[in-house]
Amino acid sequence: MTPSRVRRLVVTLAAAVLALAPATAAAAETASPAPAGSGTTFTVGILQDITSVNPFTVSLIEDYEMIGLMYDSLVGYSATDFSPVPRLAESWEESDDQKTWTYKIRSGVTWSDGVPLTAKDAAYTFNRIINGDTEQTNFSTYVANIAKAEAPDDTTLVLTVTQPNPLMTRLAVPILPQHVWEEIDGEEVSTYDNLPPDGAVGSGPFRLVEYRTGQFVRFTTNKDYYDQPATIDELVFRIFTNEDAAVQALQKGEIDFLDNLTANPFIALEGAEGITRVSAVSDGFSEIAFNVGAATVDGTPIGDGHPALKDPKFRAAVAHAIDKDTLLAKVARGFGAAGSTVIPPLYTDHLEVPEEEAYPFDIAKANELLDAAGYRRGTDGIRTMPDGSNPLKGLRLFARQESPSSTQTAQFVVGWLKQLGIDVTVQVTDEDNLGTVVANGEFDMFEWGWGVEPDPSFQLGVFTCDARSTKDGDTISAGLSDSFYCNPEYDRLYAEQGRETDPERRTEIVKQMQQILYTDAPYVLTTYDNRLQAYRSDRWEGFVKQPAETGWVLFTYGTYSYRNIRPVSAEGSDDDGGLSTGAVVAIGAGVIAALAVGGVVVARRRSAAAEDRE
Repeated sequence: MTPSRVRRLVVTLAAAVLALAPATAAAAETASPAPAGSGTTFTVGILQDITSVNPFTVSLIEDYEMIGLMYDSLVGYSATDFSPVPRLAESWEESDDQKTWTYKIRSGVTWSDGVPLTAKDAAYTFNRIINGDTEQTNFSTYVANIAKAEAPDDTTLVLTVTQPNPLMTRLAVPILPQHVWEEIDGEEVSTYDNLPPDGAVGSGPFRLVEYRTGQFVRFTTNKDYYDQPATIDELVFRIFTNEDAAVQALQKGEIDFLDNLTANPFIALEGAEGITRVSAVSDGFSEIAFNVGAATVDGTPIGDGHPALKDPKFRAAVAHAIDKDTLLAKVARGFGAAGSTVIPPLYTDHLEVPEEEAYPFDIAKANELLDAAGYRRGTDGIRTMPDGSNPLKGLRLFARQESPSSTQTAQFVVGWLKQLGIDVTVQVTDEDNLGTVVANGEFDMFEWGWGVEPDPSFQLGVFTCDARSTKDGDTISAGLSDSFYCNPEYDRLYAEQGRETDPERRTEIVKQMQQILYTDAPYVLTTYDNRLQAYRSDRWEGFVKQPAETGWVLFTYGTYSYRNIRPVSAEGSDDDGGLSTGAVVAIGAGVIAALAVGGVVVARRRSAAAEDRE
């Protein structure tokens, strides 16, 4: 899985989804996935259908998982600690003048159609992104300081940089086959489905062979993979419409793994016979995002956000009115930590906000700040703008219908803001529509989440001025920014960290940027949600955690578990994956009852990684 798998949906990919449909309709007439537990078929349950397997239009975590199975990048992340490890590049070296990087590309690697993979494919991939439009959307962060890519021979890739670049060993770019993609022009690329039989030509450890919309995605193992081919024969991702059905399928043995459980089902599975649970420190966060002044990259205003949200003083007051501890306890059920800054505690770049600069939950303080800023209450108790205009009434807070935890969080926020004299209406919509709403700036607030890559550049880049929407005629296209935050000082620091190769100095800059974002509050982070997973440990062993001590086992930054899992031996498993297993007891119908504890709908999904807009 490329590190970019963690971003959430910020663009509507309707065209790409529609392009998938015709190819999948034919497949639906002829095939169905093999049953789980067949010995060499490993079945993963997912709660979100994919939107694309075209690397240039993928958006959700599920999409990126598929891409990571199909393609390799130059360099990967170790399972132990996210440090750089060789993938298609066996080695790399920076020139003494820091103007070029040279990568030694493996020889003997072939694409799934039998064509040799060479450095020319890598050069083509980078140049296409550097010179592309749609191609830039997901990968602009990585090529921002790369001027050109060259392949003097089949095993040598040379990347010329415009300045020293700390990302050159963290280039999360899937290398694509030139002989396939050069036939797809710049206009066609945005709707190209990349499905078999004509597409999906890759070099990764698995080969995509079938996709049925809303039902499953099927891969076969690449037995010629250069780096430890998987022992399983097939890998199937089975798509569920609700979490209840997925949990029951796991209990019945119809699937082998379930990712990104919500808290109540996870609790209910404690002690389930043959099932091991994983509660891992997450790379993601959930947040309430504000429309701080929707505009295109050239500063042209768009959308219809309430003007109060442009005021940092107003947003600071709202930050004081969000009780993160309550959300952690009642929505996340304690599986995680209260949120603060956009680089999670999992990473060493995380900033611990000084106590004197923090926004603790304090309704009285929030009201004081609004009073001081001139937001006066009317006779109805609703505040107005300092000039007496635009009552703070009917502000739209969007929540995602796919995630009951999103709607639950939104309802808490409505209650807290009511105590400030701010009237908020929750609008529940699907994630695709919310992506369009956000792109057009037609919102006041929304609840969503991000997962964050091991390198901070991508996540920090979401808040730059150039990440805002673009407009061509009457068509508005989303950038990566969903708050429309724009701060020249922040952008200056972003450029500075992007050329700082001293790790300690770069970390200092990254922490300065986090402090700016925390103070200006385009987001109020609510929680860092643990990643909750469960699998059939009575059938499978060999899972690899990333990072080694506290990590999760699938949907990681690499294909380690997929290539190491194996059926439990007849003598029993000698592998616990470093995970704790509950007492072995039958739970039967009791699980279903427990799923409804506290009146929480069992279909709810958590924010952060699995629901990411990427």
